[in-house]
Amino acid sequence: MAIVTESQRSITRSEVHQTITRQSKHLPSIALGVVLLIAVSFTLLTLFALLARIVTQAIPALTEKGTGFLTDTIGSEASKVGIWPGLFGSFGIGLGVLVIAVPLGVGAAIYLEEYAKQNAMTRFIVVNIRNLAGVPAVIYGVLGLIIFVGWLKPVTNGGSVIAAALTLAILVLPIVIITSMEAIRAVPRGLRDAGYGIGASRWEVTRDHVIPYAMPGILTGTVLSLARALGEAAPLIMIGAITGLLPETSLSGKFTAIPMLIFSWSGRPDSGESSVGWSNAAAAAGLVLLVLVLAFNIVGILLRNHFEAKRVGS
Repeated sequence: MAIVTESQRSITRSEVHQTITRQSKHLPSIALGVVLLIAVSFTLLTLFALLARIVTQAIPALTEKGTGFLTDTIGSEASKVGIWPGLFGSFGIGLGVLVIAVPLGVGAAIYLEEYAKQNAMTRFIVVNIRNLAGVPAVIYGVLGLIIFVGWLKPVTNGGSVIAAALTLAILVLPIVIITSMEAIRAVPRGLRDAGYGIGASRWEVTRDHVIPYAMPGILTGTVLSLARALGEAAPLIMIGAITGLLPETSLSGKFTAIPMLIFSWSGRPDSGESSVGWSNAAAAAGLVLLVLVLAFNIVGILLRNHFEAKRVGS
């Protein structure tokens, strides 16, 4: 018969107490994990439900028109409608945002992080840039109407793709600056010191070390900014985008964009005489917009992976 001493009993009680204490400490972590899992699952289910709704509504319009839905001009019937003018306008706006907002935003971020003195004036500028990122889009539409459609009419020819690209570039410029600043700030200080240690100038260190290291984060911010620019409709309404018939497309003439078509078609009643209604056409236009944004995202992801692989390899 085994004899259990008092010291052995105290050791056993201590081990049990420590086990219970460790388990009680893990309970908040487990609860937080469950809450986060529920939040992620709810978000993904909502996203998939919305995508499924858009796809099911878009199929009748896409099957009725086929490729003509992308190449035809806007028609007066839902079964005969095409989105080529809107696709042309959205693609032109996207390219304009990339050409204007990205170089200006990245350049401003490089100056504020690498060259500007960290004084009260610099902090004041950064705070105002962050505030501009939260300004409603319609305010930028008013700005574009006054400046790009009014004051710069000889250059933009009024309400045109050029004016829209400039307006939306100003809209997303604060986002590009903020995300680029955060990416540059995340570059290790030792990387800069190593460049300075071998006699490189500030520009050489920035060009050859800081920018390549921060490029994945800069591209991520660029993709997010471009997605917002392509989905905005309020600024386009303010600067005079067309919601009706538009037989011709040009950079300097009257224009429309896919968000404008979705806005216009979703408000029209379905007649019921055809299997394709305006709600189907609006859903199909939304699906095309998602594909366009996804195409830009794929290009950004490929570039980001290239720079990440280059950074790891170095």
